[in-house]
Amino acid sequence: MSTLYRSRTSRIAAAVLLIASLAGGGYLLVPAGVSTAQSPAATNTAPPAEALNQANTLSDAFRFSADHALPAVVAIRNEVQPKLAKTDQRSPRGSRQQLPKGFGDQLPRGLDLDPLLKRFFEELPEGGSFDTQQMPRKSAGSGVIIDPSGIILTNNHVVAGGGKVTVRLHDGREYTAAKGDIMTDPNTDIAVVKIKANGALPYAKLGNSDQLRIGDWVLAVGQPFELENTVTAGIVSATGRSVGITKYDEFIQTDAAINPGNSGGPLVNLKGEVVGINTAISSSSGGFQGIGFAIPVNVAKWVSSQLLKDGKVHRAYLGVGIQPINEDLAQQLGMSALRGAVVTEVRPNSPAAKAGLQPQDVIVEFNGTPIYSPGNLSAVAGRAPIGSTEPIVVLRDGKRVELKVTVQEQPANYGERATKSAESSDELGPDNRNYDKLGLQVGPLHDDVARQLGISGTSGVVITAVEDGSLADKAGLAPSMVITQVGRKAVKSVAEFESEAKHASLDKGLLLLVRSAEGSRFVVLKSE
Repeated sequence: MSTLYRSRTSRIAAAVLLIASLAGGGYLLVPAGVSTAQSPAATNTAPPAEALNQANTLSDAFRFSADHALPAVVAIRNEVQPKLAKTDQRSPRGSRQQLPKGFGDQLPRGLDLDPLLKRFFEELPEGGSFDTQQMPRKSAGSGVIIDPSGIILTNNHVVAGGGKVTVRLHDGREYTAAKGDIMTDPNTDIAVVKIKANGALPYAKLGNSDQLRIGDWVLAVGQPFELENTVTAGIVSATGRSVGITKYDEFIQTDAAINPGNSGGPLVNLKGEVVGINTAISSSSGGFQGIGFAIPVNVAKWVSSQLLKDGKVHRAYLGVGIQPINEDLAQQLGMSALRGAVVTEVRPNSPAAKAGLQPQDVIVEFNGTPIYSPGNLSAVAGRAPIGSTEPIVVLRDGKRVELKVTVQEQPANYGERATKSAESSDELGPDNRNYDKLGLQVGPLHDDVARQLGISGTSGVVITAVEDGSLADKAGLAPSMVITQVGRKAVKSVAEFESEAKHASLDKGLLLLVRSAEGSRFVVLKSE
């Protein structure tokens, strides 16, 4: 239970009055207690009719949007019972833990504790002890009904964990969702919950998130801090944001206030249409600080339709390793703009290999959609119809090349990291060559070492040591990584690596293609 704090008049440092200015119908902010008679522009206390009409028109739009969305917004509670562990039979308390004597007296007083932390302390049983095996994990979030039969969109993290999921409607009715009626996609943080209600339910209309533009007004609707039916307003700050929250990031960024409990609720345009599912905030305090993120509703529609049909999501894939482009890498590839996804490896027999993609290609378009980042490419390509042939545009040696790729369904466990690695650098071979300027040592890559590193079939040289503070260290290189390419040339031996590296200009930068069990990426070693 969160606590509300009212601000007191005595604490207000300076109140302000909004009055009309005679000069052009503008507004003047005057501190409280200052006579408006002191200002010649403050003789008319009524705002201009035109300004009032514009403000009222915007208020009407907010009210219209809220009236259409609120009846379809639900509160979701998720109660996960912990798995019981065997208790220590030697202790009469088992898994029960005793707080230190006087612990309760040491709690901070008069501070605005985080609501979840405050609740934890408030619910401690008398005597100051708690049972770690029997305390359920409770969470609360929001959702939105998208079909009158009782289909609800929300976030995966709101309903995850296999707990008891309770849905409370706008009119106060509550329903418990059956286990089989909760379907999730952690890769996008989307979930679908079905409830069985008597009769048709109010539902929200889904809009088109592709039509959103930066600066558009939006409303965030939900149950922040378990305060029911809360509406906040803001604008779209950015689209296509990749922030590392999910595997397939392409978020709408907004400054409409999103707080804990808003997760899963709708982001609504002024037509009352759902354009996003509120998901996360960027905050150093745990509360809203002006940056919130919502999943585009077009993504949610695509994911939910597959979950409802098959109970899982079928994604297409290209079969490439990709990484973002920074300034140094763009210079090496002859690019002027820092956008796209550079190909670091093409997997054998993959759709990308059959289409003719090559390492160092920079993918800038997929099926007519501009590509700005690796996450953007993964998300867009993943939604392509399985088996379809899509146009793809790459920059190769600075020139635009158009290809056709026939996408396939992504294999199970695709992209999972390998866990095998060499146990020590001694196993990487004694034939090392030292390069003082680069700050690394390399050795030959034998077949048995490649197997230990989880990259069988790879040719190159293996890094055996990296000097602290060197160019290689600052670029993130580490022992057990394998260098497969220097500049634009593949290297298969220490001699080939040495030949290419010794002629490179570190002022302009040395481009390396590096591979590990996690995949391939380009690295630029450049003098500071």
